[in-house]
Amino acid sequence: MADPIQNRYEFVFLFDVELGNPNGDPDAGNLPRIDYETNHGLVTDVALKRKVRNFVDLARPELPDHPGLEIYVREKAILNDEHALAYAALQYDRDPKKWPKDDKAAREKALTAWMCARFFDIRTFGAVMTTEVNCGQVRGPVQLSFAKSVDPVTAQEVAITRMAVTNERDAEKERTIGRKHLIPSGLYRAEGFVSAHLAERTGFSEQDLALFWRALGQMFDHDRSASRGKLTARRLVVFKHASKLGNAPAQTLFDAVKVARATDPATPARAYADYQVYLVAVPDGVEVIEP
Repeated sequence: MADPIQNRYEFVFLFDVELGNPNGDPDAGNLPRIDYETNHGLVTDVALKRKVRNFVDLARPELPDHPGLEIYVREKAILNDEHALAYAALQYDRDPKKWPKDDKAAREKALTAWMCARFFDIRTFGAVMTTEVNCGQVRGPVQLSFAKSVDPVTAQEVAITRMAVTNERDAEKERTIGRKHLIPSGLYRAEGFVSAHLAERTGFSEQDLALFWRALGQMFDHDRSASRGKLTARRLVVFKHASKLGNAPAQTLFDAVKVARATDPATPARAYADYQVYLVAVPDGVEVIEP
């Protein structure tokens, strides 16, 4: 496996939604997530990571020279079965009580390392694998914040009709009524962190990092649905530090990415062109990259 990354990174990811629901809340009837104090829209880090995982899973067959691109947290995955693969590969007994006492720590470390080497999302985001089939736990080098809309958004509910019916007893009904929830338009901003020190623990490499940047730029193109509307990745600004520890506070770099209205702020924004995105100077020792 390739060597781990040697630099700290932060990044700002901008994306927008048009006439769609970027992240429904199952506890609120799938309404778009909103900060009810400010009416800013929210998208969870979990939702963004899910899209990254899905993209990597799709891209994996086209990347034969990039090892370890299996996805650990995927639809209908049985995690204990994934853990059992590590035990089988390393020829360890499934009952740790039977392990030699002086070898237990080394075996636990080897199991975690095997899982990191095989699964992209463990290597990237980390995982808690302390289930009945224990493979340890690891904190991933890549972490994302919730995305928040730049301006307050308005969640709307619209009625839709269906001409067909489900059961024969309903055949005389003219139509059935459903509901869709959407946001007319919203520009969202997510901020993230990449730790070189945590990358050493998982083996997260420059090759993995390049794939992660690619996933952020293309993941919405492969996650279309009627409910999500038009989700579009707009801009990714990456700050690369000259060292592992970093050369500037993360918040200083996040504050360097400014988003302002390019049109009358008294009118609702309805397009990305209604905003102006620009950067101010960053401290020495930090390189600005836009993959």
